[in-house]
Amino acid sequence: QVQLVESGGGLVQAGGSLRLSCAASGRTSSLGTVGWFRQAPGKEREFVGARNRLGTSYAAAVKGRFTISRDDAGTTVFLQMNSLKSEEPAVYYCAAGGRFGTRTSDYDLWGQGTQVTVSA
Repeated sequence: QVQLVESGGGLVQAGGSLRLSCAASGRTSSLGTVGWFRQAPGKEREFVGARNRLGTSYAAAVKGRFTISRDDAGTTVFLQMNSLKSEEPAVYYCAAGGRFGTRTSDYDLWGQGTQVTVSA
């Protein structure tokens, strides 16, 4: 059974950078469409960005600061986050197995999430 495992979260100062990873265990072929979402306490899970074989799409709030990439095999996807803001702490999730969309319902498979904390 394929599982997604996120890693790379942690504490960073505002203005700093983190790179999150999303690895597919139990899968040797490319993940296809992968999305990143985040959820802050008391808020709904929101779209951050997505990537498929044709390109990427980002939420307006992160465009120009966040970048999604993947390894050559396509089984690990990365979210490079630069210039993090103090209002961006959240649990960050990767998702796969669905359509190239911005809604949580567009994706079938989810990781457990990784916590990102941004200090002022």
